[in-house]
Amino acid sequence: MNILKVLPIRGPNVFTHRPVMTMKLDLGPFTDVESKDCPGFNERLLALLPGLHSHRCSRGHPGGFVERLQEGTYFGHIIEHVALELSGPAGREASYGKTVYAGEPGVYRVVIECEIEELSEFLLRTAVDLVQALLQGERYSLEEKFQEGQAIVKDYALGPSTQAIANAAKRRGIPVQRLNDGNLLQLGYGRHRQYVQATEGWSTRAIAVDIACDKALTKKFLRDAHLPVPSGTVVRTVHEALQTLKEFTSPLVVKPLDGRQGKGVSLQVRTPEELIKAFTAASDYASAVVIEEMFQGHDYRVLVINGKMVAASQRLPPRVFGDGVHTVAELVVIENQNPLRGEGHEKPLTQIICDAIALNCLQRQGYELDSIPAVGSLVWMRDSHNLSTGGTARDVTDEVHPQTRRICERAAATIGLDICGIDLIADDISQPLTAQNGIIEINAAPGIRMHLFPSEGKSRDVGQAIVAMMFPEGHQGRIPIIAVTGTNGKTTTSRMISQIFCKQGLNVGRTTTGGIWIGNDKIASGDTTGPHSARSVLSDPTVDLAVLECARGGLMREGLAYDWSDVGVITNIQCDHFGQDGIEDEEDILHVKSLIADRVKAGGTVVLNAADPYLIRIQDHPRFQKIPRSLVYFALDAANPVIRQHLRQGGTAYYVKHNWVIEARGPGLDEARLVALADLPCTWGGRAGFQVENVLAAIAVARSQGVERDVIASALREFRSDRDNPGRMNCFRIGTGQVLLDFGHNPAAITALGRAARHGCSRLTGIVGVPGDRINSLIEQSGEAAGREFDRLILREDQDRRGREPGHVAEILLRAVRRVAPEKDCRIMLDELQALEFALDAMIPGETIVVFFEHMEAVTKRLFELGAVPMEVPLPQIEVDSPREVDEWRQVPMSV
Repeated sequence: MNILKVLPIRGPNVFTHRPVMTMKLDLGPFTDVESKDCPGFNERLLALLPGLHSHRCSRGHPGGFVERLQEGTYFGHIIEHVALELSGPAGREASYGKTVYAGEPGVYRVVIECEIEELSEFLLRTAVDLVQALLQGERYSLEEKFQEGQAIVKDYALGPSTQAIANAAKRRGIPVQRLNDGNLLQLGYGRHRQYVQATEGWSTRAIAVDIACDKALTKKFLRDAHLPVPSGTVVRTVHEALQTLKEFTSPLVVKPLDGRQGKGVSLQVRTPEELIKAFTAASDYASAVVIEEMFQGHDYRVLVINGKMVAASQRLPPRVFGDGVHTVAELVVIENQNPLRGEGHEKPLTQIICDAIALNCLQRQGYELDSIPAVGSLVWMRDSHNLSTGGTARDVTDEVHPQTRRICERAAATIGLDICGIDLIADDISQPLTAQNGIIEINAAPGIRMHLFPSEGKSRDVGQAIVAMMFPEGHQGRIPIIAVTGTNGKTTTSRMISQIFCKQGLNVGRTTTGGIWIGNDKIASGDTTGPHSARSVLSDPTVDLAVLECARGGLMREGLAYDWSDVGVITNIQCDHFGQDGIEDEEDILHVKSLIADRVKAGGTVVLNAADPYLIRIQDHPRFQKIPRSLVYFALDAANPVIRQHLRQGGTAYYVKHNWVIEARGPGLDEARLVALADLPCTWGGRAGFQVENVLAAIAVARSQGVERDVIASALREFRSDRDNPGRMNCFRIGTGQVLLDFGHNPAAITALGRAARHGCSRLTGIVGVPGDRINSLIEQSGEAAGREFDRLILREDQDRRGREPGHVAEILLRAVRRVAPEKDCRIMLDELQALEFALDAMIPGETIVVFFEHMEAVTKRLFELGAVPMEVPLPQIEVDSPREVDEWRQVPMSV
């Protein structure tokens, strides 16, 4: 077996609406082999992974997968279930999996749900290795793999603080996106998006963080604000440190000037020997060391968010209890086996470490690491109380004295931190502070594990408090998202929608096959219809509204870049892309495209083409009916039965009547005229029916978002194909004829443009090509469509032949043309520029040449070089003396 590719899908997708990891797997010699065909394999697999007995599979009951295994199932399916079974012991249990045909013999996509991408990829690769080992009769050790998986979780999982913020945001309906393999998150979209990393928020001031990191400067700020802080100084040498014993009253605290997480901190320092050791420990973390008098009392951490105290904990140093049997070192090992303890910040508590500071603390109590404490005796492993060094916490939020609360809030404001952890020493947090109490430290980006997972007392949802600061109640950090898909027309529809909202004064972010636009600025070129491009728009802080064209490839291979949209548009379902990514027919295309409708939010709007027999079935699907949404239909024909029924049921629809675009609502047929087709240049006076459908879809979207009718009409009257819709129905006047450029590359597009372009021309010539990654039958249908619609044909090929030999696609097209029009003037000329020049050389008066291009820029450049003039709409063709003259012109061979 050969792993071809492993890729994550981070958003809703055609498999499930959760993130997944996909593996493209070539089964090789096991392509048609089933589990029952391999003697002993099932027994070895179930002996190694007995948990597979509980898998339900498609049977819907425990043991269902084992039934499939014994009856005989393919190995892609087996690998899927093995990966799921491995997930729990590796550290993150996954329950969803799926295996589907990938469009090539023996090649499958194995899919499992994905929380940590690095772990999911590891699970899939391990599952392949395991299955292959068992097929070969080899032993396979799982323990090492489980440990490796657990190490991946430790390295790549979100920390508890960041996870709490992410969870709180999701509960509020705020979009959450992880931006790296650390703790950096994006919350919200567009102009509302904010970043958060651990507990450092978007509004956290860098200068406040700098102040908080300088402990001496922090103390100066607090002292100047008449807040209680200990006396002390900053030293850089041992000699300077020893001088402090004469200047300050012991015991002393020694800590790094810009340290954090309690590292290098020593308490209860009294003698020169202790001071030298403490200075050395602090110097490991900073070149300058703070020495200050030690306040007396209990250690507390107070959390202030957005100027208000939201939580407080009493912190206790790490400790173990003697049992009369084990040494101190052994007691520490036993305590560190507590499942709540982990390395760093991966779990609610941190493992206790035995370093020089811990040894000093033990020695003051009369212990060494090999001492055996008496039964029940309490052994402190450190004087400092930080959770990062193994301490524990007790929630005291409800006990904090009002005066102490105000002191802490004023301290946070003095430093300027919006998220602030204040270390406080007090005899009793429920009483006012005494002369020996006060603030010992201010922390930027404070850890919040102690408030989320206190060893004693009530858990505090401080993640929610941070999210509430960033997004006030009722605000989800969203911008309107309009998603557009379909086989044909999605680019034009997206551009029309964008123009309408720009007319309304919004800064629109747009992705299409022609690039990414932010307002009037094109920031990227090329086909940008995938989720990576959409994320660029959704993370842009200037964007008020997003219009996202979503093509089949991106939907199939990468899913969506967003969680929910406000409007989803599906223009039509036509035969295209058969033979790619396992797509075999229109039903498969419908399955992929309907993802856009499925992910419209509750209360949003789905816009569908009522004339499409596939799309009208979406409303009846149980998956679609789970969420209450508005459904809006459009069609050219006012008498369309789907529209009539929809209106009788109280719905809204858009159609054409007496050459006007009509908005109709409800059973009373409340009709309103929006704009006349004669006023819309992009529709060629209404004869380009497919363009009228795009207009209807765009209007339906805009009206669903409350845009006034006159604004819509004004925007569409100004929409010009030559300026606003490059590569779609672009018209050029050249000599006595004209050239039309369009990106159409499937039978429906070729037919539609051919029929629209024929009006009034003396001869209609097509320069036609089809991408090489289409299956032969689809290429043949395109050739037949061209043979029926055009008077003359030149068959070209893309430069990117998608693996085919030169001339292969053109030959298939030619044979198809000959089947429907044996006498038609049709020839092959592979290069599109040569084909264009040849057609122009043979142009007759009043002729229209339609170029279905591959490279728009190259074709446009050549037209300009030949003196072509762009036009808003095709000009009326030259008058001829008689129909006979037109027929005579059509018979002139291209070689003349």
